Amino acid sequence: MIKKLIHSLTALMLLSVVLAGCGESKTSAEKGTQSQAKQEEFVWKLVTSWPKNFPGLGMAPEKFAKQVNAMSNGRLTVKVYGAGELVPGFEVFDAVSQGTVQMGHSGSYYWKGKIPASPIFSAIPFGMTATEFNAWLHYGGGMELWQELYQPFGIKPLPGGNSGAQFGGWFKKEINSVEDLQGLKMRIPGLAGEVLKSAGAIPVTLTGGEIFSALQSGAIDATEWVGPYNDLAFGFYQAADYYYSSVWHEPGTGLEFLINQKAFDQLPADLQAIVEVAANAVNESTLAEYNARNNAALKTLLEEHKVQLRQFPTEVMQTLKQHTQTLMAEQAAADKDFARVWQSYSDFLASMREFNKLTLQSYYENR
Repeated sequence: MIKKLIHSLTALMLLSVVLAGCGESKTSAEKGTQSQAKQEEFVWKLVTSWPKNFPGLGMAPEKFAKQVNAMSNGRLTVKVYGAGELVPGFEVFDAVSQGTVQMGHSGSYYWKGKIPASPIFSAIPFGMTATEFNAWLHYGGGMELWQELYQPFGIKPLPGGNSGAQFGGWFKKEINSVEDLQGLKMRIPGLAGEVLKSAGAIPVTLTGGEIFSALQSGAIDATEWVGPYNDLAFGFYQAADYYYSSVWHEPGTGLEFLINQKAFDQLPADLQAIVEVAANAVNESTLAEYNARNNAALKTLLEEHKVQLRQFPTEVMQTLKQHTQTLMAEQAAADKDFARVWQSYSDFLASMREFNKLTLQSYYENR
């Protein structure tokens, strides 16, 4: 009896050793596969339309790169280049489309010559605020339309931040009437530039790094850029006396990440998800940064640099709004894609306008 028991225990021990060996072999194989997957690394170049490390705009892609590098544990490394380091600021779209680089960070209104409807995904005069715009993108069909427009160029767009409501800009002379806009040379891009042109001004398109010298030299009479946070950094108060706070041309300016579709498709699914999550995080944090920094910067401009703050007269604002309505109708009639996107945008804005009247607008008045 004892011999049989010893024999059974011995057999059981041998079986355990065999099974353990099999388990160890399987685990090793799994570890080998995982190790091999971890060794697959990608290096991307990201070019921007902004000066390197510029507050807000320029730091958005830097934050994106840092988050992607950390979340991927180094499997996807993103190196950021400021405007002019690899390609000029206005050639970001082409560089991504052609595959010269894998990513870009810019503003969609710069590509109006290629895609007439692209400015709608940045800012529309008298249009959506930042929160309304993000709501439209994610829950009103905006993203699907945006991706459809960029697809023929081999680009996948993602929201890349929002600067919030932008100031009316810097002027060398006061604007007291619509007549003061006649012949005014102003740096202002996108549809807002066309609105000003129809009102008698001369819009000029310049990258951020070119603005100060043009304003200081008199090559332009006025400029809009972003708002106090960025305008203080550029030192515009040294070149123009009047700062207009009136919000009209960019009530909620969306930035964009442009991703070469082929490069994105080559990434494993987990890295694709990391890219999208990091872009979404930067989109939210950039708006929060502008909301936090603008007020402090404005205080510095007013108290330390004695900037003269102004607002456009009602007559000027009403004229600009009328020209905007006319322009949007003309753009929709001229391009079917513009018409489709504008219809979606307008319908969503109308619904948000009614809701905001009942909530935020009433709250601000009561507060």
